[in-house]
Amino acid sequence: MRGVLLAVGLALLAGACGAVRRDQPAGSGATTGAAVVQRVVDGDTIVVKLQQRSEKVRFIGVDTPESVKPGTPVQCFALEASARTKVLLPAGTPVRLEGDVEQRDRYGRLLAYVYRDTDDLFVNLDLVQEGFAVPLTIPPNVAHAGEFAASAATARRTGVGLWSRCPAAAAPA
Repeated sequence: MRGVLLAVGLALLAGACGAVRRDQPAGSGATTGAAVVQRVVDGDTIVVKLQQRSEKVRFIGVDTPESVKPGTPVQCFALEASARTKVLLPAGTPVRLEGDVEQRDRYGRLLAYVYRDTDDLFVNLDLVQEGFAVPLTIPPNVAHAGEFAASAATARRTGVGLWSRCPAAAAPA
């Protein structure tokens, strides 16, 4: 009986710790909340104003061709992907950021699923559906991995975006 109570207590504590981590204020690393786009860096990275701070945000689960990575040439369809993100999220656009398990990447960027407030457009998914991005699943951030994979398969099969313009070897890894 004591072992069962201990296990239940530990499970509740673990759940509570997870909830606390996600509900932390933005200054302590949370990736959830309302924000306003300040600028687009490239196809899968934006800068937002989140609780009076500027934060660089990397879209979880997707990868667009590189257009601004130091030491990397501009990749096939990179300029188009960046331009599409600029159309979807011009400066001043209110967005909702939703996190997953990890809150920041190794470069200190917030990791988020990005939703446009005006119409609840799921930007990460839209970029994959339109062929501007490919799935990039990095566990433990896998909440939408299935959706991204299915959408990429459809985009590839129908030849939209980079799937019709770039050789397979040129697609983002």
